[in-house]
Amino acid sequence: MAFAAATVHFQEDFDDAWESRWVYSTVDDASGNAGKFAHTAGKYFNDAEKDKGIQTSQDARFYKLSAKFPSFSNKGKPLVIQYAVKHEQTQDCGGAYIKVGPSGLDQENFEGESKYNVMFGPDVCGSTKRVHLILNYQDKNHLIKREVRPETDVLTHLYTAVIYPNQTYEIRIDNEVKQSGSLVEDWDLLPPKQIPDPEQSKPADWVDEEFMDDPEAKKPEGWDDIPKEIADPEAKKPEDWDDELDGEWEAPMIANPEYVGAWTAPRVKNPAYKGPWVHPLIDNPEYKHDDEIAVYDNEYVGFEIWQVKTGTLFDHILVADDLADAEAFANGYFKEQQKGEKAAHDKQEEERNKAEEEERKKRDAEAQEEEADEDDDDDDDDEDDHHGHDHEDL
Repeated sequence: MAFAAATVHFQEDFDDAWESRWVYSTVDDASGNAGKFAHTAGKYFNDAEKDKGIQTSQDARFYKLSAKFPSFSNKGKPLVIQYAVKHEQTQDCGGAYIKVGPSGLDQENFEGESKYNVMFGPDVCGSTKRVHLILNYQDKNHLIKREVRPETDVLTHLYTAVIYPNQTYEIRIDNEVKQSGSLVEDWDLLPPKQIPDPEQSKPADWVDEEFMDDPEAKKPEGWDDIPKEIADPEAKKPEDWDDELDGEWEAPMIANPEYVGAWTAPRVKNPAYKGPWVHPLIDNPEYKHDDEIAVYDNEYVGFEIWQVKTGTLFDHILVADDLADAEAFANGYFKEQQKGEKAAHDKQEEERNKAEEEERKKRDAEAQEEEADEDDDDDDDDEDDHHGHDHEDL
């Protein structure tokens, strides 16, 4: 049996000519809400050139741009989407996902309503932190029902989504599988195979109450004669109380310690109990199996995101049909990048903490010097007062 060779359909590591391959959307230009990406490796990195990506650079802006590649179908092959994300800012509300879409995109008018096939990647806003994997099916976008938490530190992480031709999927972060399963089970793409039989309903005599009031139990005599409140036996009429002016004095009411509440019969097992009624299921006449629920014609990748605080850096985009290509990068340069980047970050943090400590010591020393000067001034004043008294004595 012959197998088609693996293909990398799109790869972007953002060299100095990256802008020649990407097109900015202009839909937010008139409102002034369009953000521009900076070409940079960020504040800390492993290799100043290899780690260059594009970074959001203006707060509270929309970032929309796209790049096209030769159209391909993922029918009969995996669809692999991988890219790197680094949040150098403390991310409080902003998307960092990527879109892969079909042909026909008007790149200068790329926006949230533009059709896409797959939307994948981290999204953080307040307490909501999740990795999206949204699939378009029959012109509707469907969000995965399983939860995947993104990384939220300030280092680079690699996000990978794989859609297999057997209708299974994987979501990886730093090449570690975080979620996997069935496209049919983990998305509401197809109608359910079975539905409750509309011709059936719970019988009127069905008993699904497991317990009942004890029919043999009787309320004790005098139970209802015990009042909820009684006059306070400790209360006394005030000495200055005037019945003619104030009316007849009555003791204030207090909770009756002997009151035991309303009587209820004890509960016993219901002998007629049949258990919970289960609605019978039938095959759903609207269900139809589809072997191609995630088979797409793909022609572009794009970022269409909003960020409140900027500083997210994107790099190392890969769209391919073989997971081996993604794993080769993850196990190769990316491991080196993570190690070198963390060392650079930790060194910067160490230097920053050292500088802050030195600045603190400097402020403390200046404060002590000012305090010493004030003490000297007080001593001079005391000496002047002493000389003044000596002259008076003379």
